[in-house]
Amino acid sequence: MRLSIIIPAKNESVGLRALLERTRRQCPEAELIVVDDGSDDGTGAFARDQGARVISHPMSLGNGAAIKSGVRAAGGDVLLFMDADGQHDPADIPRLLARLEQGYDMVVGARSDGSQASWGRGLANRLYNRLASYMTGHHIADLTSGFRVARADRFRPFLYLLPNGFSYPTTITMAFFRAGLAVAYEPIQAGRRKGKSHVRLFRDGVRFLLIIFRIGTLYSPLKLFFPVAALHGLAGLGYYAYTFSTEHRLSLATLFLLSSAVTIFLIGLVSEQITQLMYKDSDNPAPRAKPDAERPNG
Repeated sequence: MRLSIIIPAKNESVGLRALLERTRRQCPEAELIVVDDGSDDGTGAFARDQGARVISHPMSLGNGAAIKSGVRAAGGDVLLFMDADGQHDPADIPRLLARLEQGYDMVVGARSDGSQASWGRGLANRLYNRLASYMTGHHIADLTSGFRVARADRFRPFLYLLPNGFSYPTTITMAFFRAGLAVAYEPIQAGRRKGKSHVRLFRDGVRFLLIIFRIGTLYSPLKLFFPVAALHGLAGLGYYAYTFSTEHRLSLATLFLLSSAVTIFLIGLVSEQITQLMYKDSDNPAPRAKPDAERPNG
């Protein structure tokens, strides 16, 4: 199989040198693509000098947009994604590829708790993982890891779903599970990033909070809408019981809570149908199944 390694980069000239050298030594035959997302520190020129194929954005379009540009340009049967900040160890690549050969459609490098950049980001990632595990019914060890390998014919049909900014790993993971494709997690130890982080605590914290809700609407909206509708319904019934026992009347608040419960449930039901149609694509390849055993996800 031909391997294409895609590295999105924005002002990452500090971390790229060691990463490109080690990656080239580890995978000398692989197609090495660096997507320069509007850098102003010479990242593209440096990567080109190191022998990588460089795709340049004239302005910063976002990490997801860089991933999409790299995937469209890649010629490999297998796509491997790495961050340009030096956190991912190219020595882990053979383990991810070996796991992929076991029949999986995507293998994700799952970071240990000690690999998180800060306790705040570690806590947020655990929240994302638990929510995504609830939505999919499968254990998700690392929802936001950018170190992953996937079969190109499985990945490309979902390009239209990926956001231009944050967070392509979240979206593609949920899309794979939603389509019934096999996803595995391989433990890795991520290092400290080289250079300045592009993540801002408040700005990106709000973005990631929105991603939590996007996960639900992307995968199975009814799993989010139904609990909210049930909460409104129970509150309405409880308040009705209270007002009837104390004042022998039906209050407007009770009517509002009960009607909103029905409305929320119906919105969730419609969203569920829209999601079904969004994933209904005749060109999307069906997952390969083992003949005599069901493949596990996780």
